[in-house]
Order: sequence, then structure tokens, then C-alpha cells
Amino acid sequence: MKYRKWDPKTKAKIVLEGLQNNLPLSELCNNYQISQNQYYNWLKEFQLKSHKAFDSSRKSRKEQRVVDENKKLKRIIAELTIELKKTELELGEGGDL
Repeated sequence: MKYRKWDPKTKAKIVLEGLQNNLPLSELCNNYQISQNQYYNWLKEFQLKSHKAFDSSRKSRKEQRVVDENKKLKRIIAELTIELKKTELELGEGGDL
């Protein structure tokens, strides 16, 4: 039997069809040429991850401002650290004379 890769949308469609109970599971699996074991694996995965559909992945404006400010401050610290190291090296070389 040829190995097939199913995209997430198709998996979800098949699982939802199975949950509607319009067809016996064996008939549904035959229609899509999958095993019942495969269907149950997808169902388990669907149940474990379905809550993510309601998660808000967008950051609020305040959160985004804080993230941007944090990046800016880290960049400033990095630049000042480099400047300080350069100054220390210059003073160290000049003091040896």
C-alpha cells in the first residue's frame, strides 16, 4: 500500500465527519481509504489540540510595545558593552607605555 501524507485540513474534515455519526465508521474509513486505527489516532490528536483553535496568538499593543522596548534596550546594552570593552582595551594598551 502506498504511503500518503494527509494535510491537517483533510484530517480535521475526516474526524469531524466521523463525529457527526452520519456514516458508520467503517464506511467513512473505506471512503477515504484509511484504517480505523488511523482515524482513532487522528481523533485523539484532534481532541488533544482542539483547544488551540481558541487561543489568541496575537499580542496586545501593550505586549508588543514591551517586546519592542525590550529589544531596543538589549541593543543599547550590547552597544555600551562593546564601547566599554574598547575603552578598557585602549586604556590597557596606553598604560603599558
